[in-house]
Amino acid sequence: MWLPTSAAVFWLATFAFNVYAADSDSSDVKRIPLRTHTLVQPYLDSDMLSRWWEFGGDTVVRADKYVRLTPDRPSREGWVFSRVPLTATNWEIEVEFKIYGKGNLHGDGMAMWLTRQRSQPGTVFGSTDNFEGLGIFFDTYKNNRPGTVFPYVMAMVGDGMTPYDKNNDGKANEYAGCSARGIRGASVPTKARLTYFQDKSLKLELQYKAEDQWILCFEKEDPPTLPSAAYLGFSAETGELSDNHEIISVQANNLYSSGTGGARPGNAGTSRQREGRGRRTTPPKKRGGGWLWFLFKIIIFAGVCVAGYVGYTAWRMQNKRSHRF
Repeated sequence: MWLPTSAAVFWLATFAFNVYAADSDSSDVKRIPLRTHTLVQPYLDSDMLSRWWEFGGDTVVRADKYVRLTPDRPSREGWVFSRVPLTATNWEIEVEFKIYGKGNLHGDGMAMWLTRQRSQPGTVFGSTDNFEGLGIFFDTYKNNRPGTVFPYVMAMVGDGMTPYDKNNDGKANEYAGCSARGIRGASVPTKARLTYFQDKSLKLELQYKAEDQWILCFEKEDPPTLPSAAYLGFSAETGELSDNHEIISVQANNLYSSGTGGARPGNAGTSRQREGRGRRTTPPKKRGGGWLWFLFKIIIFAGVCVAGYVGYTAWRMQNKRSHRF
C-alpha cells in the first residue's frame, strides 16, 4: 500500500515542479520602464515644454488627447523625437496611435524611428532620408507596388547612404513587413509593439482588430546591428492626399533576464526568419508569484507525510497479524 501511494505523491510533485519551471522560463524576461522614452498624457511639463521629447513641424500637442503629427490637410509634416538616445541593449517599445480622416482617398503614412539622426525633417514620412538605423513605416497610400495589399507596414535598415525607394513604396529597401488592412480608422486602440534583443531577435506585433489580440507582423532571429546611441522618434507626412496621424502614448521598457545574463531565453544559435501572415500571438502569461510556489511545496510535503504515515500504519498492522499467527 505504501509503494503505490508514495509513487503517486512523487509523480504529483514532479509534475508540479515541471509546470512551475516552464512558467518560470516563459516569464524570465524582466521589464524596467524607461521614463526618458515614455510619452503619456499630458505630454508636456508644467512650463509647457517636455524634458524628454522635442516636437517639430506641424505637430500639435493636445494635452488631454494626443500628439497630432499631421492634421487631415495636404502637404503637412510633423515629428517628435526623444532628446536623449536609447542606449539599452534589449528593449521593448509599445506605441498607441491613430490614423484616420475623411473621404476614401488618404495618405501618406507615418514612421517610427530608432536612428542616429534626430529631429531632421525630410521626405521619408516627414523625416530625413539616408538615415542610419531602423525605420518602421506605416504606409497607407500605394504608389507602385503590384500584388501588395495596403496599408503596408515595413521595416528598413538604413546605412546612412542608401535612399528610401519612395516611388515603389520601399520595395527595394524592405527588411521585413506585412499587410495591415484595417489599421487605418480601426474601431479599437491601434498599437504597435517592437521588441529587440541584441544579436537575438527583432519582432513587431500589431493590434488593430481587437483589444489584446496581437498579430505578428514579422520576427527576425538575425536582427540588424543598430546604432549604440539611437534616438526614438515618430513622424508623418501628407501629400496631395491627407490623414490625421496621432500618437496617443509611448511606453518603453528595458528588458533583461536574470537567468540568462540578459539574453533572450531559448534562442541561442538560431538563424530562422519568420514573417507574419495574420498570425495571432497570445499575451505573455503573468507569473503567479513566490508565495504560490511556497504553498505548493507545503501541500506536497503534507502529502508525502500523509503517505508515509499511511504506509507505516499498514506495515505495523501487517506485522501484528504475522506475529499473531
